[in-house]
Amino acid sequence: MSDKKLSPWRLAAFSGPAIPIAALGLPIGVYLPQFYAGPMGLGLAAVGTIFMLLRFWDVITDPLMGILSDRYTSRWGRRRHWIVLSVPLLVICAYMAFIPTAPVSSLYLFGWMFFLYIGWTMLTISHMAWAAELSDDYNERSRIQGYREAFQLIGVPLVLLIPAIIEQMGPENMEAARVASIGWFIVATLPIAVAINVFFVPERKSAPQPPIDLIAAVKAILRNLPLRRLLAADFLSGFAGAALASMYIYEATYVWGIGSVASFLLLLYFFGGIIFIPVVLKLSYRLGKHRTVVAAGLFNVVFPPVIFLIPEGNYIVASFVLLFLGVNIGTTTTLYRSMMADVADIDELETGQRRTGLFYSLLTLTQKLGGAVAVGVVFWTLALIGFVPEQGANTASTLTGLSIVFVATPMICNAFVAAIMWKFPIGIKEQEELRRKLKERFVEEAEQTERPPNLP
Repeated sequence: MSDKKLSPWRLAAFSGPAIPIAALGLPIGVYLPQFYAGPMGLGLAAVGTIFMLLRFWDVITDPLMGILSDRYTSRWGRRRHWIVLSVPLLVICAYMAFIPTAPVSSLYLFGWMFFLYIGWTMLTISHMAWAAELSDDYNERSRIQGYREAFQLIGVPLVLLIPAIIEQMGPENMEAARVASIGWFIVATLPIAVAINVFFVPERKSAPQPPIDLIAAVKAILRNLPLRRLLAADFLSGFAGAALASMYIYEATYVWGIGSVASFLLLLYFFGGIIFIPVVLKLSYRLGKHRTVVAAGLFNVVFPPVIFLIPEGNYIVASFVLLFLGVNIGTTTTLYRSMMADVADIDELETGQRRTGLFYSLLTLTQKLGGAVAVGVVFWTLALIGFVPEQGANTASTLTGLSIVFVATPMICNAFVAAIMWKFPIGIKEQEELRRKLKERFVEEAEQTERPPNLP
């Protein structure tokens, strides 16, 4: 399975869990904070603080899950049993978090989101690490991650379609009905997607891992320059994405004046990302992964100011702007995950261990930290400028401030991403050389184990 292309059917079966993963990820940024801050009555500052603290807890749980996933295997392999174990935990926590009974306390939100994040970590890290281990080929790794990202982007319109329909029905308690519909979607789709994944996609057999002491293991990570660059870029991308997600409903409702169709327009944003993934993959085959990330970052620096040109109440112009904004949404996530597999090759060559789970836990950690800091910073900033999430409660200057924060955040973050990734040291030639050295070492070790002992 390492040297040949996987069939589209196999990749589709593997990528299925990305749909409920997306159904969890987007609402946590777009709907849940606003829902608990507003209708549930917890307030902007309290909710922003809770979500930030929960993300900082991932500093412990993400690397720990990566280490556990690498170390403890089962007869199913290294990853599948962890994915299965995540299902009951996520189903229960999603039900409690998305379908609460008012009134709720800050402790209620913190508690259920705490365990939901643990289950989400088990699922996402194991699934991403498994994706990296399906192939050793530079471009095939991008293809696998492209499929996974495409399914994740498909999951977004699917989960958004439900609240979009709810919005058109006009229920009495719009926010509660919208969030509850997302919760039921997660509860229904997660067990089915995971069942298809684990029963139809086998894992590759992993070679025995040589022992390595803790100090040497940590030093190898700290010396890995490509890892540091990739994690820094991922943090910035996570910050930009979470900041936009947390402000989107406010911007669409109070500035653009199209709150009644906000979820439908968000579908266009993610549709743009889905149709552009094949283009991203072809560009990465031609330019290399890191150069494609640079190009995407520069696009996200230049294009966002177009948002200021959206006339109030004009959903047609807003539709086109969101469609073009979305063309890059899958670029960084697809290519970062593919690049992390290449970065892990450096560590494997140095340590002899395939610590894919640990490396992907670092990638999810930086993205989550970026998102956590973004939600906290954004909500504090909105509170500082006097923004209130109520119709007619904000002055024109306050709404202008909201738009400036909404536009400036992705521009600044992506400018830094382009600068960081400009001289990323692993391209196709470097990765092929890494794989060649690893194969040579594997052959040497195999020959040594087959050699008869020296007789006196």
